[in-house]
Amino acid sequence: MTIKEQLLQEIEKVPEPLLQEVLDFLQFLQNKRQQEKLEITLLSEFLLQKDWLKPEEETAWQDL
Repeated sequence: MTIKEQLLQEIEKVPEPLLQEVLDFLQFLQNKRQQEKLEITLLSEFLLQKDWLKPEEETAWQDL
């Protein structure tokens, strides 16, 4: 049985009021993951910026 199937099976047993908490937690995890991806992207851009601004990089990419 897959994790998704197990989750669906458990959801069927949970009382309705608890489902809202489950949904809230799932959305929290999804938002957290998106935020982490954004932070990694921004940090990567910041760290690589010094290399992008080098004249030799500009020369290397101008013919592409």
